[in-house]
Amino acid sequence: MQILPPSPAAIDLAGNHLREGRLVVFPTETVYGLGADATNDRAVAAIFAAKARPVFNPLIIHISESGQAEGLIRLSREAESLMIRFWPGPLTLVLPRLENAPISLLCSAGLDTLAIRCPAHPVARQVIEAADRPIAAPSANKSGRVSPTIPQHVMDEFGDTPDIALLLAGGKCDVGLESTVLDLSGNTPTLLRPGAVLKEEIEAVLGHRIATSTGNAEAPNAPGQLTSHYAPRLPVRLDVTAPSAGEALLAFGPGWPKAMLNLSESGDLSEAAANLFAGLRQLDRPEYSAICVAPIPETGLGIAINDRLRRAAAGR
Repeated sequence: MQILPPSPAAIDLAGNHLREGRLVVFPTETVYGLGADATNDRAVAAIFAAKARPVFNPLIIHISESGQAEGLIRLSREAESLMIRFWPGPLTLVLPRLENAPISLLCSAGLDTLAIRCPAHPVARQVIEAADRPIAAPSANKSGRVSPTIPQHVMDEFGDTPDIALLLAGGKCDVGLESTVLDLSGNTPTLLRPGAVLKEEIEAVLGHRIATSTGNAEAPNAPGQLTSHYAPRLPVRLDVTAPSAGEALLAFGPGWPKAMLNLSESGDLSEAAANLFAGLRQLDRPEYSAICVAPIPETGLGIAINDRLRRAAAGR
């Protein structure tokens, strides 16, 4: 795996690799993505192999501008309104797939829908433009593990694996949590995965309430619905006010000892989200018996943080 800063030459190289069916890791505003040409069956299959990802778990398709969605999905008025408001950005829309869409059927895991988004990170969009095709890009980690928010996390997951041609090392991801996923394929818009685009913000654009769902772990129709997901190797305990002997504490807010790892000493949920996966990785060490996490408010971005933590703590 070659590692380069995202210079124009490196981005052109990434585009070449993707067009030739190779895997490329690049930064987005959410987490680092493991990208492949979404129109190439063999390239998409290589994602599943590299991640050891279940083939029934769909992939998100990334495009560089909203106009590219027209040849892939059946757009609705609500989808267009949300695209105008939130794209580019951390919102994934699940919509009916067009019959002639050139996307590999592996990306949709046999479903008649596609999950699609336009990332806000300039490097991500430049890579997609350089490849000149839609890019399938789940998080660049082994399936079920903690998502990567800095280049070192990717290197820790994949090392020198020959399966990945290039890592564009673009620093820390700003958001730090995967995108919000909204299903618009049925009669009622349904939030499948909370993220940085909040439920209330979506409802404000649509002018009505939306449903929520934890998804179907046995037959997911979007990423992030597996019961155990985003998981470190150590067990995770939630809503802890004091750690037991041998446990590592992931704190939140003021009043915790300085020696402990704190997602945000000021209690800022945006800062906590950006630090969550890095914090879980930092504490996932053999000298500890478990990772315990302080209570996180179930409001705003805290809803998405708690979603990831509950899946990290689920039985495996």
